[in-house]
Amino acid sequence: MSVPFSNTHYRIPQGFGNLLEGLTCEILREQPDNIPSFAAAYFENLLEKREKTNFDPAEWGSKVDDRFYNNHAFKEQEPPEKEKSQTPVKEETPVTALESSEEDKEKEEQAAVKIQAIFRGHLAREEVKKMKQDDLEGKTKENN
Repeated sequence: MSVPFSNTHYRIPQGFGNLLEGLTCEILREQPDNIPSFAAAYFENLLEKREKTNFDPAEWGSKVDDRFYNNHAFKEQEPPEKEKSQTPVKEETPVTALESSEEDKEKEEQAAVKIQAIFRGHLAREEVKKMKQDDLEGKTKENN
């Protein structure tokens, strides 16, 4: 008996989505007549490859998914300190949440300015192209 409004949530195992995505891509590419037998052959082939190469696509997919959901683990780390430098190093006070958010806002603002400048440059180049095309069309009409 099923309960239509149950609050039960099923978790999809890590990497399972990537396996199904790969199967789906191959089905769309090959267009087999018998999809269940094609899927069985596809997974048999994956098992053979995994045993030969020790590469598990499900594990790899879960790591990729984990990277996007837990991106803080992949942020740039500070470079290791150089051995004693000749200039004295000031001890830094711990960064507070307020200071951190100000730095983040500054970085976001710089990124936004850069994106806007690139987009404006793109628009200007497109306008120049259009002007050149109009100029060429005008000259060809004059010559005819």
